[in-house]
Amino acid sequence: MINRRKFVGDTSRGIGGLSLASLFSGCGVAEEAQIENSTDGSTPASGTGLVYEDRYLDHVLVRPDGGRAPEIPERLVRIREELVARGLDEATVPVAPLSSPVPHIRDHHTAEHVDSIQKIEVTGPVAELAVGGALGAVDAVSRGIVRNAFCAIRPPGHHANNTGSEEGFCYYSNVAIAAKYAQKVHGFEKILIIDWDYHHGNATQNAFFNDPSVLFFSAHDWQAYPGTGDPSLTGEGDGAGLNINAHLDCESKDLDMLRYWDRLLEPAVASFRPDFVLISAGFDSRMDDLLGCFNLTDDSFRRMTRMAMDYAHDSCEGRVVSLLEGGYNVDGTALATAAHVETLLGA
Repeated sequence: MINRRKFVGDTSRGIGGLSLASLFSGCGVAEEAQIENSTDGSTPASGTGLVYEDRYLDHVLVRPDGGRAPEIPERLVRIREELVARGLDEATVPVAPLSSPVPHIRDHHTAEHVDSIQKIEVTGPVAELAVGGALGAVDAVSRGIVRNAFCAIRPPGHHANNTGSEEGFCYYSNVAIAAKYAQKVHGFEKILIIDWDYHHGNATQNAFFNDPSVLFFSAHDWQAYPGTGDPSLTGEGDGAGLNINAHLDCESKDLDMLRYWDRLLEPAVASFRPDFVLISAGFDSRMDDLLGCFNLTDDSFRRMTRMAMDYAHDSCEGRVVSLLEGGYNVDGTALATAAHVETLLGA
């Protein structure tokens, strides 16, 4: 293991003509039965899982004026093209989404919220599939099929509360549901969630603000949507001190981001010692994003990935699952994602 210091209310419809089957004729998605097999625990898990389904392209968020929101299917199209170009599709292990995620969605969200989202044609099932992708990855890592995994899923989730509608392009709180699933189904007690999206993960904060079993770190622009993420909010009750919000100004660079990891996150992780690490991997914090104003380079995502892996190596046998959140410059998001997956493969 390389030490990090050495590494230094809209409507939806389907979309046609964007199938990626031709790109992945040699990279089918694993059936759930295939990941039921578990290693015997005698050797550490290895390899990086990859969750992807063509059905993630079917969801399209349409604005009231008829235009498309920037969370578009082409984000995944371009990500997959870049992964194929670098041979990362063949280097990773395909992981299937959990086929029945709804009970776990209902464990987290209110019945009213779930019932409302399920009524949205096309998007409702795709949002469930996104959760299923996250849970399938948690299963694969928990059972030792792979050491870590990246979920190329959409729609994203870290803004989804219980409003009964889309919030910030999100419908279900993918990472929060995954955290509870890791605890309930696999018995992991303490979960670390790292969110490097340009926007604050308000729904994740809301889910665990007084929960002593989850350490949540979000580095974001507090002044941007959704206007939450005040650094003075550090959790309450039994969860006091376990909610870490780090504000970065516009034009922030790699060192500005990494400084918070050194000063705030690293000591918190050392004290908390998680059993599982989840990443809300939003690449709108990269330079030239349509909705963000940071100047992070792809190297920062390599470094943050390596640091998260080191945390996991030190405390939980390398267990990391990363979920795609934002990122709206399709080329930039693809490049940052590929850097992220390349680093995960270096476990």
